[in-house]
Amino acid sequence: MSVLTIEIFDDIALAVSIAGSVIIIWSVLITIVRFSWAEFSKFREKNTTHHDMENIRISFGGYLLFGLDFMLAADIIHTIHNPELKELYVLALIVAIRSVISFFLTKEIQESKAVGKGKV
Repeated sequence: MSVLTIEIFDDIALAVSIAGSVIIIWSVLITIVRFSWAEFSKFREKNTTHHDMENIRISFGGYLLFGLDFMLAADIIHTIHNPELKELYVLALIVAIRSVISFFLTKEIQESKAVGKGKV
């Protein structure tokens, strides 16, 4: 494989990683706005329910999972086209950490949805 091809794949991996970062940053901004609006509504005599706050948390968790998926894909692309043993160890560690985070985020989102529907 030529050096130019490897550089193209590294650029693609970087672009995918940036997309994941943008998704996470965007989710933080949206969550801050939604949370601020909910808190502001409390002061305007409109009650913000626990359900509203759970919806904000569920949405934020979904965005985080989506962003993490992009970043994981970028790491996989980078490692496939730069398969050094050190890179494989780093990828394995990253996959393990992100898998644990994704598992617990998904579990929390599902439990929050179940509580919201009265199934628990």
